[in-house]
Amino acid sequence: MKVVVTGATGFIGSCILRKLNAKGINNILAVDQSDAPLQWRNLKGKSIEAYVDKDDLVKLLPKYRPDAIIHMGACSSTMQMDVSYLKKNNLEYSKTLARYCLKNKVSFLYASSAATYGDGILGYSDEDKSTLKLKPLNPYGNSKQLFDLWLLKNKLQNKITGFKFFNVFGPNEYHKAEMMSLMCKAYAGVAAGKPMKLFKSYKDGYADGEQKRDFIYVKDAVDIVYYFFTHPEKRGIFNVGTGKARSWNDVAGALFAAAGRKTKIEYIEMPEIIRDKYQYFTEADMTKTRRAGCKHKCMTLEASIKDYAGYLKKKSYW
Repeated sequence: MKVVVTGATGFIGSCILRKLNAKGINNILAVDQSDAPLQWRNLKGKSIEAYVDKDDLVKLLPKYRPDAIIHMGACSSTMQMDVSYLKKNNLEYSKTLARYCLKNKVSFLYASSAATYGDGILGYSDEDKSTLKLKPLNPYGNSKQLFDLWLLKNKLQNKITGFKFFNVFGPNEYHKAEMMSLMCKAYAGVAAGKPMKLFKSYKDGYADGEQKRDFIYVKDAVDIVYYFFTHPEKRGIFNVGTGKARSWNDVAGALFAAAGRKTKIEYIEMPEIIRDKYQYFTEADMTKTRRAGCKHKCMTLEASIKDYAGYLKKKSYW
Protein backbone atom coordinates (compact mmCIF):
# COMPACT_ATOMS: atom_id res chain seq x y z
CA MET A 1 0.00 0.00 0.00
CA LYS A 2 1.27 3.46 -0.93
CA VAL A 3 0.21 6.38 1.27
CA VAL A 4 0.78 10.13 1.05
CA VAL A 5 0.82 11.98 4.37
CA THR A 6 0.86 15.78 4.19
CA GLY A 7 1.93 17.79 7.22
CA ALA A 8 4.21 14.81 7.85
CA THR A 9 6.78 16.71 9.91
CA GLY A 10 4.06 18.40 11.94
CA PHE A 11 2.40 17.35 15.17
CA ILE A 12 -0.48 15.06 14.22
CA GLY A 13 1.01 14.15 10.84
CA SER A 14 4.22 12.76 12.34
CA CYS A 15 2.23 10.76 14.88
CA ILE A 16 0.21 9.29 12.02
CA LEU A 17 3.51 8.21 10.44
CA ARG A 18 4.37 6.46 13.70
CA LYS A 19 1.01 4.66 13.69
CA LEU A 20 1.32 3.57 10.04
CA ASN A 21 4.84 2.27 10.63
CA ALA A 22 3.64 0.32 13.67
CA LYS A 23 1.08 -1.36 11.41
CA GLY A 24 3.73 -2.29 8.84
CA ILE A 25 3.03 0.51 6.38
CA ASN A 26 6.32 2.04 5.22
CA ASN A 27 5.63 2.98 1.60
CA ILE A 28 4.88 6.55 2.58
CA LEU A 29 5.45 9.77 0.69
CA ALA A 30 5.97 12.34 3.44
CA VAL A 31 4.96 15.86 2.44
CA ASP A 32 5.48 19.20 4.17
CA GLN A 33 7.11 22.60 3.81
CA SER A 34 10.88 22.45 3.72
CA ASP A 35 11.42 25.72 5.61
CA ALA A 36 10.57 24.50 9.11
CA PRO A 37 13.80 22.98 10.51
CA LEU A 38 12.52 22.34 14.05
CA GLN A 39 9.81 20.05 12.70
CA TRP A 40 12.32 17.72 11.05
CA ARG A 41 13.01 16.14 14.43
CA ASN A 42 9.52 14.65 14.24
CA LEU A 43 10.69 12.37 11.41
CA LYS A 44 13.36 10.73 13.56
CA GLY A 45 12.75 7.00 13.76
CA LYS A 46 10.02 7.07 11.09
CA SER A 47 10.22 4.88 8.01
CA ILE A 48 9.22 6.62 4.78
CA GLU A 49 9.82 6.08 1.07
CA ALA A 50 10.59 9.70 0.25
CA TYR A 51 10.04 13.31 1.32
CA VAL A 52 8.75 16.06 -0.97
CA ASP A 53 7.87 19.71 -0.53
CA LYS A 54 4.15 20.47 -0.55
CA ASP A 55 4.55 22.67 -3.62
CA ASP A 56 5.90 19.72 -5.60
CA LEU A 57 3.32 17.15 -4.56
CA VAL A 58 0.57 17.79 -7.11
CA LYS A 59 2.80 17.24 -10.14
CA LEU A 60 4.25 14.06 -8.59
CA LEU A 61 0.93 12.37 -7.82
CA PRO A 62 0.27 10.92 -11.32
CA LYS A 63 3.64 9.15 -11.19
CA TYR A 64 3.47 8.08 -7.53
CA ARG A 65 -0.15 6.86 -7.76
CA PRO A 66 -0.97 6.52 -4.04
CA ASP A 67 -3.73 4.35 -2.61
CA ALA A 68 -4.59 6.99 -0.02
CA ILE A 69 -3.81 10.58 0.90
CA ILE A 70 -3.98 11.58 4.58
CA HIS A 71 -4.02 15.36 4.38
CA MET A 72 -2.95 16.85 7.72
CA GLY A 73 -0.95 19.74 6.25
CA ALA A 74 -2.34 23.23 6.89
CA CYS A 75 -1.65 26.53 8.53
CA SER A 76 -3.10 25.75 11.97
CA SER A 77 -2.46 29.05 13.70
CA THR A 78 -5.60 30.62 15.14
CA MET A 79 -3.62 33.88 15.21
CA GLN A 80 -3.09 33.94 11.43
CA MET A 81 -5.09 36.86 10.02
CA ASP A 82 -3.93 36.68 6.38
CA VAL A 83 -7.17 35.49 4.81
CA SER A 84 -5.74 35.14 1.30
CA TYR A 85 -2.89 32.97 2.60
CA LEU A 86 -5.31 30.74 4.50
CA LYS A 87 -7.56 30.46 1.47
CA LYS A 88 -4.67 29.34 -0.74
CA ASN A 89 -3.04 27.05 1.82
CA ASN A 90 -6.00 25.53 3.66
CA LEU A 91 -8.85 25.71 1.15
CA GLU A 92 -7.62 25.68 -2.44
CA TYR A 93 -4.75 23.24 -1.84
CA SER A 94 -7.16 20.86 -0.12
CA LYS A 95 -9.58 21.11 -3.05
CA THR A 96 -6.79 20.27 -5.50
CA LEU A 97 -5.84 17.11 -3.58
CA ALA A 98 -9.47 16.12 -3.12
CA ARG A 99 -10.21 16.47 -6.83
CA TYR A 100 -7.22 14.28 -7.70
CA CYS A 101 -8.42 11.60 -5.28
CA LEU A 102 -11.99 11.69 -6.53
CA LYS A 103 -10.90 11.44 -10.16
CA ASN A 104 -8.48 8.58 -9.49
CA LYS A 105 -10.51 6.67 -6.87
CA VAL A 106 -7.96 7.31 -4.13
CA SER A 107 -9.00 7.48 -0.46
CA PHE A 108 -8.84 11.04 0.84
CA LEU A 109 -8.81 11.81 4.57
CA TYR A 110 -8.27 15.36 5.80
CA ALA A 111 -8.02 17.50 8.92
CA SER A 112 -10.87 19.85 9.68
CA SER A 113 -11.03 21.44 13.13
CA ALA A 114 -13.23 22.05 16.15
CA ALA A 115 -12.45 25.72 15.50
CA THR A 116 -15.30 25.51 12.97
CA TYR A 117 -17.76 25.43 15.91
CA GLY A 118 -17.05 29.04 16.83
CA ASP A 119 -18.50 30.08 20.18
CA GLY A 120 -20.33 26.77 20.52
CA ILE A 121 -23.77 28.33 20.70
CA LEU A 122 -24.96 25.85 18.04
CA GLY A 123 -23.51 22.91 19.92
CA TYR A 124 -20.80 20.45 18.87
CA SER A 125 -22.65 18.02 16.66
CA ASP A 126 -20.85 16.92 13.48
CA GLU A 127 -24.09 16.04 11.70
CA ASP A 128 -24.12 17.58 8.21
CA LYS A 129 -27.17 19.73 8.88
CA SER A 130 -25.36 21.27 11.85
CA THR A 131 -22.11 21.83 9.95
CA LEU A 132 -23.96 23.93 7.37
CA LYS A 133 -24.90 26.47 10.06
CA LEU A 134 -21.56 26.94 11.86
CA LYS A 135 -19.89 30.35 12.24
CA PRO A 136 -16.18 30.17 13.18
CA LEU A 137 -14.62 32.96 15.24
CA ASN A 138 -11.32 33.35 13.36
CA PRO A 139 -9.93 33.13 9.82
CA TYR A 140 -8.27 29.76 10.50
CA GLY A 141 -11.55 28.19 11.61
CA ASN A 142 -13.30 29.76 8.66
CA SER A 143 -10.78 28.30 6.18
CA LYS A 144 -11.55 24.84 7.58
CA GLN A 145 -15.28 25.49 7.53
CA LEU A 146 -15.16 26.58 3.89
CA PHE A 147 -13.65 23.26 2.84
CA ASP A 148 -16.24 21.33 4.87
CA LEU A 149 -18.96 23.36 3.16
CA TRP A 150 -17.43 22.73 -0.27
CA LEU A 151 -17.61 19.02 0.50
CA LEU A 152 -21.24 19.14 1.60
CA LYS A 153 -22.51 21.47 -1.10
CA ASN A 154 -20.97 19.22 -3.76
CA LYS A 155 -22.44 16.13 -2.07
CA LEU A 156 -19.02 14.56 -1.59
CA GLN A 157 -19.42 13.60 2.08
CA ASN A 158 -19.89 9.95 1.14
CA LYS A 159 -16.62 9.89 -0.80
CA ILE A 160 -14.23 11.73 1.55
CA THR A 161 -13.46 11.59 5.28
CA GLY A 162 -12.80 14.66 7.44
CA PHE A 163 -11.78 15.01 11.09
CA LYS A 164 -12.82 17.84 13.39
CA PHE A 165 -9.96 17.66 15.87
CA PHE A 166 -10.66 19.10 19.31
CA ASN A 167 -7.84 20.07 21.74
CA VAL A 168 -5.11 17.62 20.75
CA PHE A 169 -1.96 17.50 22.87
CA GLY A 170 1.04 15.21 23.20
CA PRO A 171 4.59 14.47 22.02
CA ASN A 172 5.88 15.98 18.75
CA GLU A 173 4.19 19.36 19.31
CA TYR A 174 7.37 21.04 20.58
CA HIS A 175 7.89 23.12 17.43
CA LYS A 176 4.49 24.82 17.62
CA ALA A 177 5.62 27.82 19.69
CA GLU A 178 2.53 29.78 20.83
CA MET A 179 0.25 27.08 19.41
CA MET A 180 1.65 24.40 21.73
CA SER A 181 -0.74 22.96 24.30
CA LEU A 182 -0.64 24.48 27.77
CA MET A 183 0.58 21.11 29.05
CA CYS A 184 3.68 21.47 26.90
CA LYS A 185 4.23 25.16 27.70
CA ALA A 186 3.80 24.81 31.44
CA TYR A 187 5.54 21.54 32.23
CA ALA A 188 9.05 22.88 32.89
CA GLY A 189 7.73 25.47 35.33
CA VAL A 190 5.45 22.97 37.02
CA ALA A 191 8.30 20.47 37.40
CA ALA A 192 10.33 23.25 39.03
CA GLY A 193 7.53 23.88 41.53
CA LYS A 194 6.40 27.19 40.03
CA PRO A 195 2.70 28.17 39.87
CA MET A 196 0.80 27.35 36.70
CA LYS A 197 -0.90 30.40 35.21
CA LEU A 198 -4.53 30.11 34.12
CA PHE A 199 -6.94 32.73 32.84
CA LYS A 200 -9.52 34.24 35.13
CA SER A 201 -13.14 33.78 34.14
CA TYR A 202 -15.24 36.65 32.83
CA LYS A 203 -18.44 34.70 32.41
CA ASP A 204 -21.15 34.00 34.96
CA GLY A 205 -21.36 30.35 35.90
CA TYR A 206 -17.66 29.69 35.40
CA ALA A 207 -15.19 30.06 38.27
CA ASP A 208 -11.57 30.94 37.51
CA GLY A 209 -9.92 27.99 35.75
CA GLU A 210 -13.21 26.17 35.31
CA GLN A 211 -13.44 26.95 31.59
CA LYS A 212 -13.66 23.55 29.90
CA ARG A 213 -12.26 21.90 26.79
CA ASP A 214 -12.39 18.48 25.19
CA PHE A 215 -8.72 17.53 25.55
CA ILE A 216 -7.67 14.48 23.53
CA TYR A 217 -4.24 12.85 23.66
CA VAL A 218 -2.59 12.62 20.25
CA LYS A 219 -2.20 8.84 20.55
CA ASP A 220 -5.99 8.54 20.88
CA ALA A 221 -6.61 11.00 18.04
CA VAL A 222 -4.35 8.97 15.76
CA ASP A 223 -6.10 5.74 16.68
CA ILE A 224 -9.42 7.26 15.60
CA VAL A 225 -7.91 8.44 12.30
CA TYR A 226 -6.46 4.97 11.74
CA TYR A 227 -9.87 3.37 12.25
CA PHE A 228 -11.31 5.39 9.38
CA PHE A 229 -8.18 4.83 7.27
CA THR A 230 -8.73 1.08 7.55
CA HIS A 231 -12.49 1.37 7.01
CA PRO A 232 -12.68 3.29 3.71
CA GLU A 233 -16.38 2.58 3.44
CA LYS A 234 -16.98 4.91 6.41
CA ARG A 235 -17.12 8.41 4.96
CA GLY A 236 -18.19 11.83 6.19
CA ILE A 237 -17.02 14.53 8.59
CA PHE A 238 -16.39 13.25 12.11
CA ASN A 239 -15.49 14.73 15.49
CA VAL A 240 -12.23 13.58 17.05
CA GLY A 241 -12.44 14.15 20.79
CA THR A 242 -13.05 12.26 24.01
CA GLY A 243 -16.65 13.37 24.36
CA LYS A 244 -15.93 14.62 27.88
CA ALA A 245 -15.04 18.24 28.68
CA ARG A 246 -12.50 18.86 31.44
CA SER A 247 -11.47 22.10 33.12
CA TRP A 248 -8.13 23.90 33.01
CA ASN A 249 -7.99 23.35 36.77
CA ASP A 250 -8.17 19.60 36.04
CA VAL A 251 -5.29 19.98 33.60
CA ALA A 252 -3.21 21.80 36.21
CA GLY A 253 -3.94 19.20 38.87
CA ALA A 254 -2.99 16.34 36.54
CA LEU A 255 0.20 18.08 35.38
CA PHE A 256 1.40 18.80 38.93
CA ALA A 257 0.60 15.21 39.92
CA ALA A 258 2.54 13.86 36.95
CA ALA A 259 5.51 16.03 37.93
CA GLY A 260 5.28 14.95 41.56
CA ARG A 261 4.57 18.46 42.76
CA LYS A 262 1.89 20.14 44.88
CA THR A 263 -0.67 22.02 42.81
CA LYS A 264 -0.08 25.78 42.62
CA ILE A 265 -2.26 27.91 40.37
CA GLU A 266 -2.08 31.64 39.67
CA TYR A 267 -5.10 33.15 37.93
CA ILE A 268 -4.19 35.93 35.53
CA GLU A 269 -6.09 38.50 33.49
CA MET A 270 -7.18 37.38 30.05
CA PRO A 271 -6.01 39.74 27.28
CA GLU A 272 -8.89 41.98 26.27
CA ILE A 273 -8.29 41.23 22.60
CA ILE A 274 -9.48 37.63 23.05
CA ARG A 275 -12.13 38.01 25.76
CA ASP A 276 -15.06 38.29 23.37
CA LYS A 277 -13.83 35.32 21.31
CA TYR A 278 -12.87 32.99 24.15
CA GLN A 279 -14.53 29.57 24.28
CA TYR A 280 -15.70 28.65 27.77
CA PHE A 281 -16.82 25.14 26.85
CA THR A 282 -16.11 22.62 24.10
CA GLU A 283 -17.14 18.98 24.07
CA ALA A 284 -17.19 16.72 21.05
CA ASP A 285 -20.47 15.00 20.32
CA MET A 286 -19.10 11.56 19.44
CA THR A 287 -22.45 10.04 18.41
CA LYS A 288 -21.73 10.06 14.67
CA THR A 289 -18.20 8.72 15.14
CA ARG A 290 -19.52 5.85 17.27
CA ARG A 291 -22.31 5.22 14.78
CA ALA A 292 -19.65 4.72 12.13
CA GLY A 293 -18.31 1.82 14.19
CA CYS A 294 -15.37 3.54 15.87
CA LYS A 295 -15.48 2.29 19.45
CA HIS A 296 -12.04 3.52 20.51
CA LYS A 297 -11.92 4.29 24.22
CA CYS A 298 -9.75 7.30 24.98
CA MET A 299 -7.36 7.54 27.90
CA THR A 300 -8.45 9.74 30.79
CA LEU A 301 -7.00 13.22 31.03
CA GLU A 302 -4.95 12.16 34.05
CA ALA A 303 -3.56 9.04 32.34
CA SER A 304 -2.80 11.00 29.16
CA ILE A 305 -0.91 13.74 30.99
CA LYS A 306 1.01 11.18 33.05
CA ASP A 307 2.10 9.45 29.84
CA TYR A 308 2.95 12.77 28.18
CA ALA A 309 5.05 13.84 31.16
CA GLY A 310 7.40 10.97 30.35
CA TYR A 311 8.11 12.67 27.01
CA LEU A 312 8.16 16.20 28.37
CA LYS A 313 10.90 15.42 30.89
CA LYS A 314 13.36 14.88 28.04
CA LYS A 315 11.47 16.54 25.16
CA SER A 316 11.48 13.11 23.54
CA TYR A 317 9.54 12.22 20.42
CA TRP A 318 6.98 9.55 19.63
